[in-house]
Amino acid sequence: MNSTRPDSTLDFERFDALSFDCYGTLIDWEAGILASLTPLLETNGIVGQPEQELLERFGRLESQAERGPFRSYRAVLTDVARGFGRHFGFVPTRAELDAFAASVGDWPVFADTIAALRALQTRYRLAVVSNVDDDLFARSAQRIGVEFSEVVTAQQVSAYKPGPKHFHEVLERLRLPCDRLLHVAQSLYHDIAPARSLGISCVWVNRRAGKAGGGATKPSTARPDYAVPDLRTLVEEMGLG
Repeated sequence: MNSTRPDSTLDFERFDALSFDCYGTLIDWEAGILASLTPLLETNGIVGQPEQELLERFGRLESQAERGPFRSYRAVLTDVARGFGRHFGFVPTRAELDAFAASVGDWPVFADTIAALRALQTRYRLAVVSNVDDDLFARSAQRIGVEFSEVVTAQQVSAYKPGPKHFHEVLERLRLPCDRLLHVAQSLYHDIAPARSLGISCVWVNRRAGKAGGGATKPSTARPDYAVPDLRTLVEEMGLG
């Protein structure tokens, strides 16, 4: 699905709260991933790799590392870095592994995120559901600078999306039925598919509109209720811009 226009009309006034994925939706995780991978690879003599191939490999390695018994996202990223090493024929040092795993807090905020959240906050309670550790999200939250009513991390629910635990937890904390929550996310695979399966309406923020491939997100056939190319457009179409 590549369209960035709505698939249907959606009554935004029926929702009491908005939940957001963070990395890929509020934070430019692909820019952050590439900025973190570049020094790791270059230090080990790997240069000139196509960005799309690196992002797709990251997505595959991350998904593999999140299977099985729950481990922290730092441990997941450590496995991802080791996976790049195996593929390119080098062994990352402990310092390189730690730096890559800690880089999440340095990933940049999308240019429209802060203004959009401030506008949306005038009408809705805002929540985050994220596949990350508490301390890593805390650093990203400082960059965003907007207070959320609830934050649900992978560390708190001992699970990763596309599993449903984040969504059950955020509904319980917000004390809302699923039809009063609107989920806003970039990843069809991690977010739109599981949220829709629970009856939660979804806005797909197609941050990759016009770009080839799926980037760092695995493909999915999930269909959102509404689609926009960015958060600024969502604010405008909600009549808050």
